[in-house]
Amino acid sequence: MGHHHRQGQQNHPAVDDLVNLFSKANHDLTVVHNRLEKEFQQIYPDNANPLKLVSRIKKIQEDLSSLKDQCRELLAAKQDLIDKARTGLVGNRSLLQRMQTSSGIPPTSDSDDPAYTNFNQIIDEWIVQVRSKTGDDKQDSDSEDINKLLFSSIV
Repeated sequence: MGHHHRQGQQNHPAVDDLVNLFSKANHDLTVVHNRLEKEFQQIYPDNANPLKLVSRIKKIQEDLSSLKDQCRELLAAKQDLIDKARTGLVGNRSLLQRMQTSSGIPPTSDSDDPAYTNFNQIIDEWIVQVRSKTGDDKQDSDSEDINKLLFSSIV
């Protein structure tokens, strides 16, 4: 029983020395950190304190990462909205043209429909913007291609 008790307590002197050395080093570093903090507070104005700047930079880096993710989500949502708007408006427009034809009214041409022309121009500008960001210069304006491009740039 005595032998077992002594074995649990047994530490090699070198281990004790190492533990003491680390404890002293930790204490010394804490003292240096506190001293630097006090010194910096006295020397620098609050917004130029190097210690505070470092923590602000770390915070900004974290915020940037989060913001980047949110921008990707926003970009994907914008593309989804554009796809749905295009599908809905183009579908409604062709339905309207068919109704005009069946009623004997000449269907509205693209040149006579400034709203439709503007809509297409906005979509074309968006496609150019996405292509410039993803580095793809193909001029095929297929929305599925744009979605693939967008997806590849996000992932």
